[in-house]
Order: sequence, then C-alpha cells, then structure tokens
Amino acid sequence: MAALKSIEQTRAGTAGTRDAPLVLHVVYRFDTGGLENGIVNLINHLPAQAYRHAVLSLTEVTAFSRRVQREDVEFIALHKPPGHAFKLYPRMYRLFRQLRPAVVHTNNLAALECALPAWAAGVPLRIHSEHGWDVSDLDGSNRRYQQVRRLYRPFVSHYIAVSADLNRYLLDKVHVPPRRVSHIPNAVDTARFHPAPDGRPGRIEGCPFTPDRHWLVGTVGRMQAVKDQPNLVRAFAHALRQQPALRERMRVVMVGDGPLRAPTQALLQELGLADLAWLPGERSDVPEVMRGLHCFTLPSKAEGLSYTLLEAMSSALPSVVTAVGANVDLIHDGLTGAIVPTNDPQALGDALARVAADPAQALRMGRTARERVCKDYSQEGMVGAYQRLYDRHQAARSH
Repeated sequence: MAALKSIEQTRAGTAGTRDAPLVLHVVYRFDTGGLENGIVNLINHLPAQAYRHAVLSLTEVTAFSRRVQREDVEFIALHKPPGHAFKLYPRMYRLFRQLRPAVVHTNNLAALECALPAWAAGVPLRIHSEHGWDVSDLDGSNRRYQQVRRLYRPFVSHYIAVSADLNRYLLDKVHVPPRRVSHIPNAVDTARFHPAPDGRPGRIEGCPFTPDRHWLVGTVGRMQAVKDQPNLVRAFAHALRQQPALRERMRVVMVGDGPLRAPTQALLQELGLADLAWLPGERSDVPEVMRGLHCFTLPSKAEGLSYTLLEAMSSALPSVVTAVGANVDLIHDGLTGAIVPTNDPQALGDALARVAADPAQALRMGRTARERVCKDYSQEGMVGAYQRLYDRHQAARSH
C-alpha cells in the first residue's frame, strides 16, 4: 500500500492541480521505447491544470521515468511475473478504487487486460491505444490475439490507433465500431529534434567516426528481434561487397540496448565489420545523435508509427526503411527516402549505397522530410487531439 499513500500525498500536495481529473497510463514495462516516449510527451505537454497523471507498469519502472518533467506524477510498478495478470486483479481493483482515476489509459495488448478490473472498479473512461506490432504478430494476422482483443472489447470505452493500418485493424479484425475509434498519429518535438546547422552533421560524443570524413548511417531503437538490426549488418556487408570504395567512408551507428546487441556485435565481428560500426548502447542524447548522422534507417520486421523515424525526419535526415506499418505513409520513395522489403539485406544495402552516392539528393530528401513532419506530425497537434478526446468524454459524463 506504500505506492497508494505516495499517490495520495502527491495529490494532496500539488497546489492548483489536485482537483484536476487523473489519467492513469498503464503499460507492461516503463522503459525506453516509442510507446513510453509518447506517454512522456503527453504528460509533459498536456496543461497541468487540465489533467493529473500517474503511470502504472505491470512489471518494472526504469530510469526512463526521469524524462517526465512534472513533479506530481507517481510511478507504480506491480512486478508482475510472466503470464496472465488475473491474480493481480484484486490488487488492481483496490488501486483503481483508491486512486479514483477519471481515465485508465491502457497501451498495447500486454496491458489491455487491465481494462477489466478498471471497469469493475467503476472507472468511468477506459481508453486503449494500439501502438504497433511485435515479433509474435508482425502484421496483426494472429487470430488468437484478435480474439483476445475482442474478448476485452466490452470493457474499453474508446480506442486510439496511432497509424492508419492499426486503425483498419481495430475496425476490420477486432470489429470495434467506428465511433469508438480515433486515429491520433504519434508526433515529434520539432524544436528538440532540429536539423544540423547548414545540413552539416556534427561530431557525436564518444563516436570513433567523424562526419567530415565518414558517411554515417544510423538507427536508434531497442535491440530486439522485431527491430532486426542484424538485417542492417547484412545490408552493410552487401553494400561494401557491391561497392568496395564505400569501405573508406561508410560507417554504421546502432544506438540502443537489448537482447540482440551481443548477437549483432558477433555478426559484425564474423563479417569483418566490427571496426566500421559503433554500438554505444542506450543514449540519452538522441537529438544530438540524429544531428551527427547523414542517413537514418529502420530495418524492422514490423512497426506502428515509429517515433524514431519521426525524430529522424524532424532532424532533416533522409531515411531508408522497410515497408511495414506507417513507414510507407511517412516515407515517399525518392522524395524523403527509400522503402525496401523486409528481411531483404540486398535491397536495403543497395538503397543505402544509392543515398550515400548522392549527397545533394540526400540533403533535399532530408529537407522535404522535415517539412512533412512540421506540417502533419507536430507535437502540439497530437497533444491537442488527446486533450480533446479526454475533454469530450469528461463533458459527456457531466450531462
């Protein structure tokens, strides 16, 4: 019950906001990632007088929580073991009754089951967001997962899809009525992620490569199977075999940590490329990393609407991405980057080599990408859409 007391003390001690409705964001694990990044941005930028926030993690809360700038946000970790959370339902029920949130906002399939105890506890608004796919269901075709989502559908008041394909999935596969689904794309802080001055990448702290001598292609993200960093390694090897002259200047930067980091390093070693790649692990200076690259790439097997791709575009980088999720909506082939099939290192390597061969075209693609993001994926637009959704349901309750 210590976590509950902490929440109550926070609520009572926050002048000017203690009467604001509470939004309880529910995730499987609060760690570095696009989903969690979106929650942080929402908490930091929704007007403090409009809503209070708390974060419930079914498993762990990591140091990533320090990115939240508000001091009145409590983080609760349930340390759930593997498997269904049924045994935690009584605890979650008491938690919801104690906190009295106006909104329980679950995120992705792993947190969806929390909608049931929230409903039982009388939480008036249960919102569920779908952010993307995992390696166990790369395109939403897993019928068991569709059935699970349909099972919990009666306990969800409203759904949010961050991309057009996820919106179609909720309508066509989960059979959610259109009036209960909102398409709210992810967004990016275009002031924080801005281009390098004059389009000239700067030196990345700690990086052994220099942007004036080397051409740096980079990716940022958790090193796990769905992100498929080994695909990038094989693509890099293919590009160097096809164009040996690129060995003098092409270098690969892979930022992130996770179970694929060691196998990716081993593959680089096996292919004789270890000295041409830099894997620094997780970094807190991603905007600076982006401004040190010449090109961004996503070699993923699946995506929703990638925050890191938006950040790269906002940093005026051309991007070479696989044809998954919203990548095909964000990147216009030949205009803002290149699109290649998944699990095709030859196609990915060829595309990277083409971008490297034409620096002027790369700069033009990066500038166009920046313009696209500023127009259609601003953080202000995303935050406003969430607030309007929360407000609309709050107003409906009062009538």
